[in-house]
Amino acid sequence: MPGVPRKLTEHKLKINPGAKPVKQKLRRFSHEKKEAIKEEIARLLAADFIKEVFHPDWVANPVLVMKKNKNGWRMRVDYTKLNKHCPKDPFGLPRIDQVVDSTAGCALLSFLDCYSRYHQIALAREDEEKTSFVTPFGAYCYKTMSFGLKNTRATYQRSIQTCLSKQWGRNVEAYVDDVVIKTKDPSDFIKDIEETFSSL
Repeated sequence: MPGVPRKLTEHKLKINPGAKPVKQKLRRFSHEKKEAIKEEIARLLAADFIKEVFHPDWVANPVLVMKKNKNGWRMRVDYTKLNKHCPKDPFGLPRIDQVVDSTAGCALLSFLDCYSRYHQIALAREDEEKTSFVTPFGAYCYKTMSFGLKNTRATYQRSIQTCLSKQWGRNVEAYVDDVVIKTKDPSDFIKDIEETFSSL
């Protein structure tokens, strides 16, 4: 799936020098959870978000599967130990109250929710295998920025602000993957929408 070009941005872990790799053992899963993991692995492979790895040198993180709306399962990777070795990115997120205040006086507001948000941004190639996780079906690592990694919101916010820099504050605002297009004059509605889609 096409995403944000690497020349614009990619997510880097910037692991502290001297950090010792952590390997965790595969957890036990019920048959139902194994099937859910199998389906999610197939989906992520088809989307080219992950790849299979063999003998990863860094970490093989256990998969956490949580109930979702009592009607399915959600697969997540526990990056707690990996994140401990990554410094915090100081890039700040907008204050939500200021984003809301900036919409005052607008005739129309259009809301966008970016598709597959974090997966739109590539993971630095040298960091891919550090995101390895183990499943009953093999070990895999992410090729894209994964939910649960440290500093993903900062990386995404920086990326969206860069993409929308020409109109930032004028007719568009964003909080991570939630974008609001602000139209003051209804006659400019289509123009504001087209400008935003062109920037993205």
